[in-house]
Amino acid sequence: MPSEFLIGLIFLPLLGACLAVLPWRWSIRLGVFGGLASLPALLAALTLAVIRDGAWYYTLGGWTAPLGIRLFVDPLALLMLWMVAIIGGVAAAHAWHDFRPGTPAGARFWPLWLLLTAAMNALFLSADLFNLYVCLELVTLAAIPLIAMAGTATAIRAAMRYLLLALLASLVYLLGVALLYNATGTLDLYLMTDGLAASGGPATSLAFALIAAGLLLKGAVFPLHVWLPNAHASAPGPVSAVLSALVVKTAIYLIYRIWLWTLPAEDPMQGAVELFAVLGAAALIYGGILALLQERLKLVIAYSTVAQLGYLLLVLPLASVTAWQAASYQLLSHGLAKAAMFLAAANILHAVGSDRLADLERLDQRTPLSLFALALAGVSIMGLPPSGGFLAKWLLLEAAWREGRWLLLAALVLGSLLAAAYVFRILAAGLRREDPTEAEDAEGTSPIGRRQAAYALLLAVLALVAGFGAAPILDIVDAGIPAGWSAP
Repeated sequence: MPSEFLIGLIFLPLLGACLAVLPWRWSIRLGVFGGLASLPALLAALTLAVIRDGAWYYTLGGWTAPLGIRLFVDPLALLMLWMVAIIGGVAAAHAWHDFRPGTPAGARFWPLWLLLTAAMNALFLSADLFNLYVCLELVTLAAIPLIAMAGTATAIRAAMRYLLLALLASLVYLLGVALLYNATGTLDLYLMTDGLAASGGPATSLAFALIAAGLLLKGAVFPLHVWLPNAHASAPGPVSAVLSALVVKTAIYLIYRIWLWTLPAEDPMQGAVELFAVLGAAALIYGGILALLQERLKLVIAYSTVAQLGYLLLVLPLASVTAWQAASYQLLSHGLAKAAMFLAAANILHAVGSDRLADLERLDQRTPLSLFALALAGVSIMGLPPSGGFLAKWLLLEAAWREGRWLLLAALVLGSLLAAAYVFRILAAGLRREDPTEAEDAEGTSPIGRRQAAYALLLAVLALVAGFGAAPILDIVDAGIPAGWSAP
């Protein structure tokens, strides 16, 4: 039954986290494999149920809404859950080498990783604002010590900045939730719409403004992105991959849920979608320029995340099937490609000892598989065919063209050009030869090196293959289009 699948997606990683803190010899291994390897099987069964029967609700403890808590899964939630399972699983496999069970680092790392997985799954399945707040806090409180796991002064400072700003965002978000509960008498996302239609006013507008501000800060959306670059650049590679591909997307996901499912169509806060689009366009340009100016590989990739998040906000005022397909595919393709880039960057840092672009010459000899993964992922980030990133950006261009949004079109084109510039700058640095007579041993003499590179390459290939296998994914996505987005 789908209800058991929903519970299992949250409970099994949480149980794995509990096992991982036990002192038994095999407890971490059992917790990690039980908590992560079970997710694809549960999701496969849940996907079939959603395809067959549509969205599913599950009421916890038999207490119905508005008093009880409901779990909810639809195509958008399903897409995010699959991303957690695939990207989180591959990143965990990459992390296994550096955070082995039996080591102090492994004993600290794996309970936090499993808690982060359980919290993200719970967030994507939640259907009320307070439960979403709890899940957001769990995601944040698990992510911050993972950032500090690198142990450097820079990483600790970045984690502390993230903590302070995340706490501020949480307070602002919670104040908005309290105002909405006072106005509507419910916290359920899908029951609140009728109450908002009857009790809308300045207080509810203020509530949604506060919620939006909190989520934009949590999601590191320009200009509230100040915590992201150093946090992503300082964290261990697998942690950076999950932060960029999944953690910052939780806030974007909630913006979609609230603005496209909860707010009544006539609510004055619907006008905020235009502000979101302006912020998205600014993020594309600002993030692309800053990425182009960085001298460290991980900072280039981190500022690229600031830019790429802009695409996810540009879709909000377009309100069409094509725009929704673009948003869904951008979530997927960016997650795969950016995780691949951070894992490849971690491999390069390990091989070279530095991620400064000036030190990355002859990567085609020193770390060829990782450089190839970086290049393949860059194809999707730039939006070149036949990648998933190309399909997402093409659909977004088509939606903007049909609506006559010429400024959005200009921002999209400029953002893609900037992405091409910083990706080619990375590749130029990696292929540079200061002394053409020097030769380096190719990557692959160590099986561990090959495995680490293979994980990055796997995600990069999936980002490319996503462009070919779009039809079944888009068919599922089309079944969960927000109300009012049915126009072509």
